[in-house]
Amino acid sequence: MSFKKVVTSSIRQVKPILSVDKSESKRRVLNLYKAWYRQIPYIVMDYDIPKNITQCREKLREEFMKHKDVTDIRVIDMLIIKGQMELKEVVNIWKQKGTVMAYWKDTHEPKPTDFLSKFMAGSN
Repeated sequence: MSFKKVVTSSIRQVKPILSVDKSESKRRVLNLYKAWYRQIPYIVMDYDIPKNITQCREKLREEFMKHKDVTDIRVIDMLIIKGQMELKEVVNIWKQKGTVMAYWKDTHEPKPTDFLSKFMAGSN
Protein backbone atom coordinates (compact mmCIF):
# COMPACT_ATOMS: atom_id res chain seq x y z
CA MET A 1 0.00 0.00 0.00
CA SER A 2 1.47 3.35 -0.99
CA PHE A 3 1.78 6.30 1.37
CA LYS A 4 -0.61 8.41 -0.71
CA LYS A 5 -3.29 5.73 -0.59
CA VAL A 6 -2.94 5.42 3.19
CA VAL A 7 -3.29 9.17 3.66
CA THR A 8 -6.28 9.49 1.34
CA SER A 9 -8.01 6.51 2.92
CA SER A 10 -7.59 7.94 6.42
CA ILE A 11 -8.98 11.34 5.46
CA ARG A 12 -12.73 11.21 5.31
CA GLN A 13 -15.23 13.73 4.13
CA VAL A 14 -17.07 15.39 6.96
CA LYS A 15 -20.60 16.62 6.45
CA PRO A 16 -21.13 20.33 6.86
CA ILE A 17 -23.28 21.46 9.76
CA LEU A 18 -24.93 24.46 8.10
CA SER A 19 -22.65 26.05 5.53
CA VAL A 20 -21.31 24.35 2.43
CA ASP A 21 -18.53 26.85 1.72
CA LYS A 22 -16.78 29.93 3.13
CA SER A 23 -19.07 32.45 1.43
CA GLU A 24 -22.17 30.85 2.91
CA SER A 25 -20.65 30.78 6.41
CA LYS A 26 -19.59 34.43 6.03
CA ARG A 27 -23.16 35.34 5.07
CA ARG A 28 -24.50 33.52 8.13
CA VAL A 29 -22.04 35.32 10.43
CA LEU A 30 -23.05 38.72 9.00
CA ASN A 31 -26.75 37.88 9.38
CA LEU A 32 -26.19 36.89 13.01
CA TYR A 33 -24.23 40.09 13.65
CA LYS A 34 -26.99 42.19 12.11
CA ALA A 35 -29.66 40.41 14.15
CA TRP A 36 -27.75 41.12 17.38
CA TYR A 37 -27.09 44.72 16.27
CA ARG A 38 -30.79 45.34 15.65
CA GLN A 39 -31.82 43.83 19.01
CA ILE A 40 -29.39 45.82 21.18
CA PRO A 41 -31.72 48.82 21.80
CA TYR A 42 -34.46 46.44 22.98
CA ILE A 43 -32.01 44.47 25.13
CA VAL A 44 -30.81 47.66 26.84
CA MET A 45 -34.41 48.70 27.48
CA ASP A 46 -35.75 45.28 28.57
CA TYR A 47 -32.88 44.38 30.88
CA ASP A 48 -32.36 47.96 32.15
CA ILE A 49 -28.58 47.48 32.14
CA PRO A 50 -26.27 50.36 33.07
CA LYS A 51 -24.76 50.47 29.58
CA ASN A 52 -25.83 52.55 26.62
CA ILE A 53 -26.50 51.30 23.11
CA THR A 54 -23.07 52.40 21.84
CA GLN A 55 -21.24 50.49 24.59
CA CYS A 56 -23.30 47.37 23.87
CA ARG A 57 -22.56 47.57 20.16
CA GLU A 58 -18.84 47.94 20.90
CA LYS A 59 -19.03 44.82 23.10
CA LEU A 60 -20.89 42.99 20.32
CA ARG A 61 -18.11 43.84 17.87
CA GLU A 62 -15.49 42.77 20.42
CA GLU A 63 -17.23 39.42 20.96
CA PHE A 64 -17.39 38.75 17.21
CA MET A 65 -13.76 39.84 16.70
CA LYS A 66 -12.61 37.26 19.28
CA HIS A 67 -13.31 34.61 16.65
CA LYS A 68 -12.07 36.43 13.56
CA ASP A 69 -9.23 33.95 13.00
CA VAL A 70 -11.43 30.85 12.95
CA THR A 71 -11.26 29.27 9.50
CA ASP A 72 -12.86 25.84 9.93
CA ILE A 73 -16.38 26.04 8.49
CA ARG A 74 -17.74 23.50 10.99
CA VAL A 75 -16.39 25.52 13.93
CA ILE A 76 -17.85 28.71 12.45
CA ASP A 77 -21.20 26.97 12.09
CA MET A 78 -21.11 25.84 15.72
CA LEU A 79 -20.33 29.40 16.83
CA ILE A 80 -23.25 30.63 14.73
CA ILE A 81 -25.60 28.10 16.32
CA LYS A 82 -24.45 29.12 19.81
CA GLY A 83 -24.86 32.80 18.91
CA GLN A 84 -28.39 32.19 17.63
CA MET A 85 -29.29 30.30 20.80
CA GLU A 86 -27.84 33.09 22.93
CA LEU A 87 -29.78 35.72 20.98
CA LYS A 88 -33.03 33.80 21.39
CA GLU A 89 -32.46 33.47 25.13
CA VAL A 90 -31.74 37.19 25.49
CA VAL A 91 -34.62 38.35 23.29
CA ASN A 92 -37.12 36.11 25.07
CA ILE A 93 -35.77 37.38 28.42
CA TRP A 94 -34.85 33.86 29.54
CA LYS A 95 -31.60 35.23 30.96
CA GLN A 96 -31.22 37.32 34.07
CA LYS A 97 -29.69 40.78 34.13
CA GLY A 98 -26.53 39.52 35.85
CA THR A 99 -25.93 36.99 33.10
CA VAL A 100 -26.17 39.68 30.45
CA MET A 101 -23.85 41.95 32.45
CA ALA A 102 -21.29 39.13 32.66
CA TYR A 103 -20.15 40.05 29.14
CA TRP A 104 -18.40 43.07 30.63
CA LYS A 105 -16.83 41.11 33.49
CA ASP A 106 -13.74 39.85 31.66
CA THR A 107 -12.46 43.31 30.74
CA HIS A 108 -10.93 44.09 34.15
CA GLU A 109 -7.41 45.30 34.73
CA PRO A 110 -4.93 42.92 36.39
CA LYS A 111 -4.00 43.61 40.00
CA PRO A 112 -0.85 45.68 40.44
CA THR A 113 2.22 43.70 41.53
CA ASP A 114 4.98 46.21 42.13
CA PHE A 115 5.13 48.74 44.98
CA LEU A 116 4.51 51.89 42.96
CA SER A 117 1.51 50.44 41.10
CA LYS A 118 0.01 49.23 44.38
CA PHE A 119 0.59 52.65 45.93
CA MET A 120 -1.08 54.43 42.99
CA ALA A 121 -4.05 52.04 43.11
CA GLY A 122 -4.51 52.70 46.83
CA SER A 123 -3.64 49.19 47.99
CA ASN A 124 -1.70 48.50 51.19
